[in-house]
Amino acid sequence: MEKTKQAGISSFQKYLTLCVLACMVIGVLIGKFAPAVPSTLGKLEIAGISIPIAILIWIMIYPMMLKVDFQSVKQVGRNPKGLFVTWIVNWLIKPFTMYGIAALFFFAIFKGSIAPELATEYLAGTVLLGAAPCTAMVFVWSTLTKGNPAYTVVQVATNDLIILIAFVPIVKFLLGVSNVSVPYSTLFISVILFVVIPLAGGILTRIRVVKQKGQTFFEDEFVHKFDNATTIGLLLTLVLIFASQTEVILSNPLHIVLIAIPLTIQTVLIFSVAYITAKLVKLPHDIAAPAGMIGASNFFELAVAVAIALFGTTSPAALATTVGVLTEVPVMLLLVKVANSTKGWFQK
Repeated sequence: MEKTKQAGISSFQKYLTLCVLACMVIGVLIGKFAPAVPSTLGKLEIAGISIPIAILIWIMIYPMMLKVDFQSVKQVGRNPKGLFVTWIVNWLIKPFTMYGIAALFFFAIFKGSIAPELATEYLAGTVLLGAAPCTAMVFVWSTLTKGNPAYTVVQVATNDLIILIAFVPIVKFLLGVSNVSVPYSTLFISVILFVVIPLAGGILTRIRVVKQKGQTFFEDEFVHKFDNATTIGLLLTLVLIFASQTEVILSNPLHIVLIAIPLTIQTVLIFSVAYITAKLVKLPHDIAAPAGMIGASNFFELAVAVAIALFGTTSPAALATTVGVLTEVPVMLLLVKVANSTKGWFQK
């Protein structure tokens, strides 16, 4: 029975990339021909965070949180190397490689296609992405690579704490922007919405089901009821994101491609650095894969919010952060395949 379930999951995920592309098209079509839909949903927000997207992210995250055992969380401290890899890559490498790669492309390689003023704002948007490692979507990538749920929670939680301290100084240093104003309400509410609430829900559900039905029923039956929830939540989230960004996508097609190139290179580079480092320090695959994913993906909700606050809704910087959303999912799905196909490199 277990093999049948796994085969079903694999078959569903086999066509995930095509489903993502279909969601992009559907989202743009909705935004183009039924703009009232994203406009109405866009009004439902807290501190710049979309409530509908938050709900869909809960759908994505909840199945993984069900697998978190508090005893496993306590044991994370016995193997802190995965945390060190995450912290070093995310905060001592990622923001600076993002700045270097983006500056190289915008001011040198694409010099003939992008005016200096635009290049400066595009650089600002990419730096905002680079200084904000992922909070929510990393749970999706961890699930798809069969990551250790307890360890992933701690990796994300500690990065959230570091963001509170390090985000502003890094952005100010790299951009020389003295008036960076971070909406801390967005930060705190994001942590509550995307980590605290789903984690609490998962743990409470686990305790109740195990108490009523037993550990065997919980692990063999109950958890598998949500096997496809993460992927379905991801696809619906994409439809909503692309519907809300239709105007930006259709009005700047060439520059979107130009911005996407350095962002893609940065994503692959950071994943490679974290993943290979995890291999060198002999981490197991279920810790190494999420370690690579959390640095490669971005906290785009925060980056977009800060870009809008600093430069305006229709600014080139805001466009750059939006392109980060557009490029992240297809590239991360590719990296998920890479991580899954190289599982044999790691010790069991």
